[in-house]
Amino acid sequence: MNAITQEVLSRVETDSQLITRFDSVYGIVWLYMRPAPRPCFTPRLLQEVRAYQEQLEGTGGAFVSGGQYCQVRYQVLASRLPGVFNLGGDLQLFSRLIQSRDRDALYRYAKACIDVLYPNAVNYHLPITTISLVQGEALGGGFEAALSSNVLIAERSAKMGLPEVLFNLFPGMGAYSLLARRLDRARAEQMILSGRIYSAEELYDMGVVDVLAEDGAGEEAVYGYIRKHKRMQNTYQAIQKVRQRFNPVTYDELMDITAIWVDAALRLEPKDLRVMERLVKAQDRLREEDTLALEDAKIA
Repeated sequence: MNAITQEVLSRVETDSQLITRFDSVYGIVWLYMRPAPRPCFTPRLLQEVRAYQEQLEGTGGAFVSGGQYCQVRYQVLASRLPGVFNLGGDLQLFSRLIQSRDRDALYRYAKACIDVLYPNAVNYHLPITTISLVQGEALGGGFEAALSSNVLIAERSAKMGLPEVLFNLFPGMGAYSLLARRLDRARAEQMILSGRIYSAEELYDMGVVDVLAEDGAGEEAVYGYIRKHKRMQNTYQAIQKVRQRFNPVTYDELMDITAIWVDAALRLEPKDLRVMERLVKAQDRLREEDTLALEDAKIA
């Protein structure tokens, strides 16, 4: 954690999957994801993120802290799980809903993802800069979440990619729209269809990652970016507005694409679902390793 004093915005319960902190010096809300039972976008995590967003939207970008309104100028999405930013959609839930042919429930989950991603992508239509800090792996929907911020900062050892093609699907919660705007249509499709996992350095060279930080220096890189941003805040915020006016991301576009994803998911065959289930087991193993690492850290 950066040495700058941070004030806790909300006292979260021990089982909360989202931790929020407010840095009153810089006007930063830090959002730390801590999903369970595996490091993906669980329905619970999506609900907690959306509840936070609704609070921010309801106050016009301010939080009440210590009896005072505190203006939020930056929002940073990060993770509390070592080695993992987020591994994407809830594959166990997907598999169950696909096998039961429950289109409505699958669509509700997909819509919940878009309802969280869209406000971040358009920075709430407020003078707030959204930042993603990727430390570790950001796969599938985790990569989509990272891409949705105005600024993507990643540590050098971070890895990002869209592996959905492995189980005969595509990333349907924003990947195409966001990558095509950061790159172009052809390269976005190539990345999606390859299923490749990219290093942070590769993505930085491509222009997908905005700031490349050394390992362990991600949070300091966020503060370095913000200090630079503050010196030219008027220019940066104007450029954000120009970018969104030139090539806007719309809620309707995201929802239309996610409806295509739902229909494609329901066409998956048993062999595809078996691959999905193997990935769920891999996520479980990764979470077990992370839990042991946390326990070892506490003992030390």
